[in-house]
Parts: sequence; C-alpha cells; structure tokens
Amino acid sequence: MLSRRTLIAALPGLLAAPAVRAQDFPNRTIRFIVGFPPGGTTDIAARLMAPKMQALLGQPVVVENRTGAGGNIGSEFVVRAPADGHTILMGTIGGLSINPALYGNLTFDPAMDLAPITRVGMILNVLAVPAERTWRNTAEMVTAAKASPLTFGSSGAGGAGHMAGEQLNLMAGLQNIHVPYRGGAPLITDLMAGRIDFAFTPASGAKPQADAGKLRMIAVSTKDRSTLLPEIPAVAESAGLAGFDMADWSALMAPRGTPAPVVRTLHGAATAALRDPELVAALGQRGIESTPSSPEECGAFIQAETAKWLPVVRASGARPD
Repeated sequence: MLSRRTLIAALPGLLAAPAVRAQDFPNRTIRFIVGFPPGGTTDIAARLMAPKMQALLGQPVVVENRTGAGGNIGSEFVVRAPADGHTILMGTIGGLSINPALYGNLTFDPAMDLAPITRVGMILNVLAVPAERTWRNTAEMVTAAKASPLTFGSSGAGGAGHMAGEQLNLMAGLQNIHVPYRGGAPLITDLMAGRIDFAFTPASGAKPQADAGKLRMIAVSTKDRSTLLPEIPAVAESAGLAGFDMADWSALMAPRGTPAPVVRTLHGAATAALRDPELVAALGQRGIESTPSSPEECGAFIQAETAKWLPVVRASGARPD
C-alpha cells in the first residue's frame, strides 16, 4: 500500500496525467456526427463548421449522417464512441432536451452520457403555410383550426417543429394533427403541394420557396421578431398567444468522460470557428445565429431547456410517430 507521503509526492503527476495523455490530440480524423439527413439546417451548420475546425485542429474533420429516431441514432453512436474527442455530435434541442421526455425506451441519458463543448447556433424557425391557403397571420389560421383541426408537419417527432406545433395546440386549445417527415426536404415538398396545412420549419428552407410564391411565412416562432426577418411578426403577437416561444438551437457534444484538456481543445477550435466573420455570415444567410459559449454555459442552457419542454411533452401527450 502506498504511504500518505508517497501519494502526496505523486499527486502533481497524477493530476497532470490527463493533460499528458491528451497532448497529442487530435492524432487522426475527427468524426462529426449529425443525426439527421444531409441538406437540413443541422447538417449544413456542421458542414460549414467542419473545414474551419479542421484548419485549426490540423486533422480532417468529416461529417457523418447517422439518422433515425429523431436524432437518437446519432446521439447514441456518440455516447458509445471512445471518449477521446475523435467522435463529436452536433446535438439539437430535440435530441438533447426533448427526446428524453418523448421516448420512454432510451438506452442512454443525454444529460449524463454526453459532455457539452459549446452552443453552436440559434436556428430561426418560421410558421409557413401553402401559398393557396388564405390565412395571412397566425390569428386567422387559429380561427380556421378551431372550426376544423388542421395538419402540421415536422422534420421528425421531438424536434423543434413538432414541439412548436404542440405548444400552439396547448396555448390555443386546438387539436391539430402532427405529420412527421424524415427530414426537412420532403416536408417542404408536401407543404408547397398543400398536402399539409402548416409547419414550423427553418427559415433557410422556407424563405426561397416563399420568395418564389410557393409558400407564405406568416410568423416566426421566437418570442420576439427576428433581426434576420424583421418584417415577419412573432406568433406571440397574435391575440391570445402571448408567451409563445420556440427557439430552435444546436450544441456541440462529446462522449462523457472525454478528458478535460481534449474538451478544451475542441472548445477552442469550435468557438474560434463560430466567431470567424466568414462563418458567422454564412450561418446568418441560412437563418442561423452563431452563439458560442463555454462548456458550463452550454450545459446550464441545455438543462434549462430540458426543464422547459418536459411539461409541454407531457401535457400534449406527444409520442414518437
């Protein structure tokens, strides 16, 4: 057995051990996991970030799409990956804060099994309707929904679009029917065709179609108007819907147990990329506001969001579709 004196003498080396083991990080390709199909807002953000981080880290950063179960497939892949920083996750509000309440059979806990690195961005979502619908604002749409339930689409159960629709149902006393899609592209296609009545969906996908006259954006889902689309009112501005607020977001995560020096290295590269004017502009053009943070701030934010959406999921009775 080691003596107390021996342990005290060895303590500096023991404390420094993680830094020594992490000093050659990264030493191979970093896999950047996205739990949704290519072409969506989450995927685009990851693909814009990857080359910036690659230049800073000196190793390839490759985006991989591991889709399914509202992002759970990608999240679990990262949870099960070696905690060495070479596999990271572009987490979302759905995967990190909503799915734990929505799915009753998760084999992992995002709060316990993933380590925050930084917030990435706030994603502007809009309330969009087919061009053929006559509604010009949220109040008119709600009036129509009270007469007969409408259908609303989302890019998957548990995501921001799904929860925004459920929040609208709860606040306005509606029974609109959720229609899930496997990604944003098929959702927009059916919305333009009028097969569904409305959707809360990223502005990046809706705006080009609205500009072409195929959709109409009648509101933004955040509590206030957005500087990215200042002419469009917030849902909360409609009569009886004060307090409506769905802010979509993403965050960079690593497997729990990743050494602190490795997390610091990833944090430094990610936040430097997210402050790069070129990347900030590219994200802004796609309706994403860059929001880098410390790992601690990121963790506290996710915890608060999880607490916020748990009662909404329970009250709505929403289930994976």
